[in-house]
Amino acid sequence: MGLLERVSTLIRANLNDMIDRAEDPEKMIKQVMMDMENQYLQVKTQVAVSIADQHMLEKKLRENEDSGKDWMRKAEIAVDKGQDDLARAALDRFHTSQRLALGYREQVEDQRAQVEALKSALQKLEQKLDEAKSKRDLLLARHRRSVALGKAARAQTALGDNSKSATFDRLKDRVHLSEAVATAEVELITDDLGEKLIRLDRDNEVERLLNDLKTRRGLPG
Repeated sequence: MGLLERVSTLIRANLNDMIDRAEDPEKMIKQVMMDMENQYLQVKTQVAVSIADQHMLEKKLRENEDSGKDWMRKAEIAVDKGQDDLARAALDRFHTSQRLALGYREQVEDQRAQVEALKSALQKLEQKLDEAKSKRDLLLARHRRSVALGKAARAQTALGDNSKSATFDRLKDRVHLSEAVATAEVELITDDLGEKLIRLDRDNEVERLLNDLKTRRGLPG
């Protein structure tokens, strides 16, 4: 069972029903509180890790964007000096940097969505934990009072009638959350013909960029 699935199970738990079935209600509530605190710490750690991953991806994005700008600057210098071969090589690297930047940009967007989802889950779990801490004594007091009536049937009825006003009504809320995993797809080209076609497309793109660059700078093609 995944971390967020376990968290969802804890949030959905009906503590009143658990108390009714427990042989030792105080021990059971203590265990539930411990489980909620442990899951809270795990989700909090996962949020921190996801934020760190987001920062790393954002750094890679900036690096490739800056690299693309630098290669375009070098291509401009080369074309000004009439060194088309160097300009083509620089434009080829510019094209690669742009493609990598696009991939990292998509990963950054996915990672941001995952971070926000985890933050939302953490906030909901924190609220439920605070509610549990503030209301556990009331639940135990009600249970002890029902036991004092002397009849299990009447005790269960009393707890059932009071369940709607008991503390943990909000524990019925459901948390629907899917863990988004940001993955980087790397395309492996093993077919020689496919590799040549891709190289041809890149060469055409480089030639187009070179011609555009010469046109902007008023140089003959």
